[in-house]
Amino acid sequence: MTLSSPEAPRLTIAELEANYSLYCKALRLLIQEGKTIAKVRRTVCWQRLATLHHCLPGHYRDPDYLYTLLARQLRG
Repeated sequence: MTLSSPEAPRLTIAELEANYSLYCKALRLLIQEGKTIAKVRRTVCWQRLATLHHCLPGHYRDPDYLYTLLARQLRG
């Protein structure tokens, strides 16, 4: 007997764009909690921010840049 997991529904770029602010908020919360960048890189919000940057680099910043920017804002 083989157990197969159902595939996760795929999101469109439009759906990712619609939730961009939510992903940024999640990233900010993770930074506030003191999560390391290594741990943050394993999150769904990071993956979705990376996808947006990869598909539309002129509109969305690299998640590494966002992490640095948000961490600097929260420290200051």
